[in-house]
Amino acid sequence: MPQLRYRSRSYRRTFTKTPGGKTVLHYKKKKPSKHRCASCGNLLHSVPRGRPYQIRKLSKSKKRPNRPYGGQLCSQCTRKIYKQEARS
Repeated sequence: MPQLRYRSRSYRRTFTKTPGGKTVLHYKKKKPSKHRCASCGNLLHSVPRGRPYQIRKLSKSKKRPNRPYGGQLCSQCTRKIYKQEARS
């Protein structure tokens, strides 16, 4: 019987073969949902999804796009804001 904390569906169950030939269950936390644009709600590209300990290992340039509003707004919404700022 697994430990009490592993009995919920918040953990993903993976079958893993050990070097001894036995198949055992490993429990992993699920991946978080994909990041979305703050204004239109579209999926953000080039923003990785992972648990905080995985994201912490990435370099700064791999965590989000290197532009204003990178990781917050999609490219289309960013382009709209640039145009509004240029016109005003």
